[in-house]
Amino acid sequence: MTMADFNGRSRAEAEEGLLACCAVPRWARAVAEGRPYPDVAAFTEAAVGVLDGLSWDEVLTALAAHPRIGDRAEGTSKEAAWSRQEQSAAAHPDESAKSSLIAANVAYEERFGHVFLICATGRTAGEVLQAALHRLGNDPETERRVVRRELAAIVRLRLEKLVTNP
Repeated sequence: MTMADFNGRSRAEAEEGLLACCAVPRWARAVAEGRPYPDVAAFTEAAVGVLDGLSWDEVLTALAAHPRIGDRAEGTSKEAAWSRQEQSAAAHPDESAKSSLIAANVAYEERFGHVFLICATGRTAGEVLQAALHRLGNDPETERRVVRRELAAIVRLRLEKLVTNP
């Protein structure tokens, strides 16, 4: 779909596409209502601006739609396909790295109460593991800021895919 295609969709169709980028209905509604967007840059900036205003509960809703890092997203949805693509570099760690990633995920979830979120595009399993271990040392407020930044990076990539893929 192109930017023009997105702008021309019904609100419901636009929201459906946006929910694959971020599973927060209020966010999708606000971004869809902001149409038409003149270009991809304006679109992504506006959408990330709305994302910045999400409550922490809404961020948790978005996080709930993301599989654990290292877990393969199941299904045929656009969101699942994007998740598999985003995690592809970290998808096949050796057994030692895999068990370390699992342990880091569990420790992170016990500490912060939600899935470890990282923009894994282009990162190796080792880099993801190193980031997880580093972030375990964050206090909750610092980690919330990091999570918001990582969510924005993922959403930005997905928004670009939404309006630049045929």
